[in-house]
Amino acid sequence: MKVSLFITCLADHFAPQVGEAVFHLLRRHGVEVDFPAGQTCCGQPSWNTGHLDDARDFARLYMKTFARSEYIIQPSGSCAGHVRYFYPKMFPDGSPEQREAAAIGQRTYEFTEFMVKVLGVKDVGARFKGKAFFHTNCHMQRELKVREEPLEMLRCVRDLELVDIPRPDLCCGFGGAFSVKEPEISTAMADDKLDAILATGADLLVSSDLGCLMHQGGRLEKRGITSVRPVHIAELLWEGVQQNGR
Repeated sequence: MKVSLFITCLADHFAPQVGEAVFHLLRRHGVEVDFPAGQTCCGQPSWNTGHLDDARDFARLYMKTFARSEYIIQPSGSCAGHVRYFYPKMFPDGSPEQREAAAIGQRTYEFTEFMVKVLGVKDVGARFKGKAFFHTNCHMQRELKVREEPLEMLRCVRDLELVDIPRPDLCCGFGGAFSVKEPEISTAMADDKLDAILATGADLLVSSDLGCLMHQGGRLEKRGITSVRPVHIAELLWEGVQQNGR
C-alpha cells in the first residue's frame, strides 16, 4: 500500500518530529510513503476568517497536489476534517470541482483513523510509562466523527494509564482564529480544561492536533506548570516503540 503524507503548517514549522513519527510508524507497518513537494496549507485559516477565494485556491492546490494519491494521511484531525467536510461546500453543487473535492475528502485521513480503520492496527508495539489524558479536538470529533480510534491505540501502549475528565468533549479554547479574536475567553477555556486535567494527576497531555497542544502548552508554560508534557499521539507512539525496543 502507498500513501501520501500531508504535513500541516504547525508540524512543518514547529514540530517536524511529529511528521517523522507518522512516517516511521507507517513504514513500520509496511506502508510506502511519499511526500508531494508541492503541498502547502490546507486553507483552513483562510476559510475560518472569511477569505473564501483564498481558501478555494488552497483547496485547488491540495486537490492538484494529491490527485494521484490513493490515501492522504495527516497528523491533524482539524485539517483532515476541513478537507473532508468543507472542501465540497466550497464549490457549486454538481460541479466537477465539487465532485473532485468530495472524492479527495474521502481519501484524506487523520493518522489514527487510518491506522485503525484502514490498516487495522491498534497496537504498534509501544511502551510508555505515564499517566495520560487524551484531548480530542472539536473538528476531529464533530466533522471527522473520530473519537475512539486514538483511544484504542493508546490503550494498547504498555505501562500507559489513561485518565478522563468530566466533559472531555469541551473545547480547549484554541479554535484557530478564535484564540486571536477572543483571547480572554480562549484563555479562560484553556485554564478550565487544564485545571480538570491537572486534578487527575496526569503527566501527559496527548492530542492529534498541534494547535490544541500548543495552545494548552502555552498556558502551562505561562502558569509555570512543568509537571505535564504536551505531546502529539504519533510522537508518543513512536517514542514508545523505540523505548520498547521492538
